[in-house]
Amino acid sequence: MELPPALRQAVDRLLEGTSLSELQKAARLLSSRYRAEIRDGRLHLDDRLAVKAYLATRLPATYAAIRASLDEIAYAHPNFSPRALLDVGAGPGSVLWAAADCWPTLTDALMLEASAAAREVGEQLGDTAPVATTRWLSADITRGLPKLPQADLVTLSYVLDEIAPAEADVLVDRLWSLTAGVLVVIEPGTPAGWRRILAARERLTRSGAHLLAPCPHTAPCPLAPPDWCHFARRVARSRLHRLTKGGDVPWEDEKYIFLAASRQPGEPAAARVLAPPRTAKGMITLKLCRADASVADRTVTKREGLAFRAARRLDWGDSVGTDGDLG
Repeated sequence: MELPPALRQAVDRLLEGTSLSELQKAARLLSSRYRAEIRDGRLHLDDRLAVKAYLATRLPATYAAIRASLDEIAYAHPNFSPRALLDVGAGPGSVLWAAADCWPTLTDALMLEASAAAREVGEQLGDTAPVATTRWLSADITRGLPKLPQADLVTLSYVLDEIAPAEADVLVDRLWSLTAGVLVVIEPGTPAGWRRILAARERLTRSGAHLLAPCPHTAPCPLAPPDWCHFARRVARSRLHRLTKGGDVPWEDEKYIFLAASRQPGEPAAARVLAPPRTAKGMITLKLCRADASVADRTVTKREGLAFRAARRLDWGDSVGTDGDLG
């Protein structure tokens, strides 16, 4: 997956003239903070150079994870056509671009971000975003949100890892109250990210939310440590991306986990592929989470014809339309 051309061009213009050595140093610091999930009161994107490092090394990956998550919502809720977006902890606007690409119906976006540097860059990039009205507000989510209008689509992307669990509970409750249609929470695909998603899932289902994705059921998650639920998207690396991160491989895999909760029931998948399919001669084995809250391998052989052809098209994270598709 790659960034939309308009966003890629806007990022390239913004990064012009930035010292590679400065980008590399800022990228190393940013990566260490993300990996360690540091909560020291500082913002990860606390200055313009940190935001530029994010654009060069993290934006393609977070965009891919967000866009893939939104695709699953569109699949599970085909009649959902949001007009208003509320993005909390917006950074430089990753969600804005992914949501506009998924739903051309969006006409209004309200972006909340504590970092002045991230807001400034987001506004610059947003000048070419295909959303008619985009407003940026300063908001520190750890101190509570200001009075806000409800929105059809409410998003919280890669934010819960920066705040304490008690603050996360309050934030999820508040965001659900602001959700007129669908609330989406996205986290890094780590065991800790999965646990944060599970906590949000429990609160939302207790509040009567309908789960659209990725879960095909509302029962307690059947996975147990050391296993955990997460997905991955392969991301193309630009030359600057490779130089900044000091890597030679032209791609990377972004691992993520998400949750989509809706005010209205959708058409959730009958099953979800929880791991890369395992292939052997004439057979494919899929690890599936099913609507009955069970997790089991399903081996499909070439002799099964239609089911085998359906299995060949499936990848890690994909939804399975009906159990009958695979027999």
